[in-house]
Amino acid sequence: MSPLSASRKSIKTLSGLVIVIPKLVSVETSRALCTHDHTLRRCAGLLRFSPSFSTRSSKYPEYEMPSVTWGVVQGRKEKLVSRVIICDYLKGIGIIPDELENLELPSTVEVMRERVEFLQKLGLTVDDINEYPLMLGCSVRKNMIPVLGYLEKIGIQRPRLGEFVKNYPQVLHASVVVELAPVVKFLRGLDVEKQDIGYVLQKYPELLGFKLEGTMSTSVAYLVSIGVSPRDIGPMVTQYPYFLGMRVGTVIKPLVDYLVSLGLPKKIVARMLEKRAYILGYDLEETVKPNIDCLISFGIKRESLASVIAQYPQILGLPLKAKLSSQQYFFTLKLKIDPEGFAEVVEKMPQIVSLNQNVIMKPVEFLLGRGIPSEDVAKMIVKCPQLVALRVELMKNSYYFFKSDIGRPLKELVEFPEYFTYSLESRIKPRYQRLQSKGIRSSLNWFLNCSDHRFEERMQAQYIERDFEGPSFCIGGKLELPGGQIVSDEEVESDDEVLYRRTVSL
Repeated sequence: MSPLSASRKSIKTLSGLVIVIPKLVSVETSRALCTHDHTLRRCAGLLRFSPSFSTRSSKYPEYEMPSVTWGVVQGRKEKLVSRVIICDYLKGIGIIPDELENLELPSTVEVMRERVEFLQKLGLTVDDINEYPLMLGCSVRKNMIPVLGYLEKIGIQRPRLGEFVKNYPQVLHASVVVELAPVVKFLRGLDVEKQDIGYVLQKYPELLGFKLEGTMSTSVAYLVSIGVSPRDIGPMVTQYPYFLGMRVGTVIKPLVDYLVSLGLPKKIVARMLEKRAYILGYDLEETVKPNIDCLISFGIKRESLASVIAQYPQILGLPLKAKLSSQQYFFTLKLKIDPEGFAEVVEKMPQIVSLNQNVIMKPVEFLLGRGIPSEDVAKMIVKCPQLVALRVELMKNSYYFFKSDIGRPLKELVEFPEYFTYSLESRIKPRYQRLQSKGIRSSLNWFLNCSDHRFEERMQAQYIERDFEGPSFCIGGKLELPGGQIVSDEEVESDDEVLYRRTVSL
């Protein structure tokens, strides 16, 4: 038998695998392949004992271990032929192989078919593969199965793995030990809860491609430097992981500096970010600055901007011009409040820009129904905008107590609309009963607009102080009390403390 005739025959190994010897393979190569039969048996045995993804059918067939198709040692000519066959196969099923030109492809079309079918079982379509055809260069056994197994282990459910790969196909190229595991360890080091890791990565899968010593570490270090508590970084990442990919010098620091320039102390900005990390995602030039200019154009005073932002940080990212225009028109038309009064309302309660107009009208209609003239209702809202956000049921209870037990004229409610904002059971009733027991008659403002400690001081005093308005907030100055009244030490708050209280009360 000549060498050429021998090279055309199939060689059956002891393990039962059939290896087709190409025409140009020599007899010596054929003998070498036969002597490697023992190695083939060992590899096949190892595959049978894969703990996570065996060849046996499982409850979830999305990604099972494929059958092993052994390639052949190919020469340059054979590789070119195989590439043409594989590309024809891919074109036949709708995949455009142009980007695979410089990619090393498998030796047989069977291996490529297994990769395509594996990805399709995950839930990816041909269009998804065309979005990132380089995923076809990943071995099912060496790349895809280890990566998917690790992702499932850290909390990404099997039915969502296909969506994860679709959103971030580059993950299939990653090394579990060298690239994926260190990122997960880094997130755990930031106090991201173990059960939240999968959720965080599904929101922002690109985190798996970041270097630990790069943007992520820098962003965290800067936030801590401005006063963000390290123990709050984990919850911030869970809420808005995208800030880990933001550059400090071009994104985070310019936003913080701008807010500080408006009168917000850094520690207040830090408190805002702890509670609402997504503020970091507001574009400074396209959204934040135009919104600040919009507030000023609607009559909000510059010195009130810090207070407005501290009360309602979301106002920085709203489509504000449209909202303010709509609400101002509504206030003018329905509530008879002019633009200047509307600006006062926004300063005191900026949430009004997002409040549904039907919600606003319910308390208004209740007050009108009690016989209060519309112009007085307008004055009450400008003085205490919180009225329009109250539940009518609570207002009814407070109103009936005022009429039946306190027995005062409606004029007092018009002068002190804040009465409706106090709890009837925990403040109004018990304090009024204390006044009754001592035979004291005072205004609503005098016995409601003070702390419990201050109220006790007043009950023990030998005289009744005259009424005065509550504290007023002024950026950059001391806390002023109209009339120069002196209050107890614990009632004095600095500007920063007022802002902090307004921030944490959201």
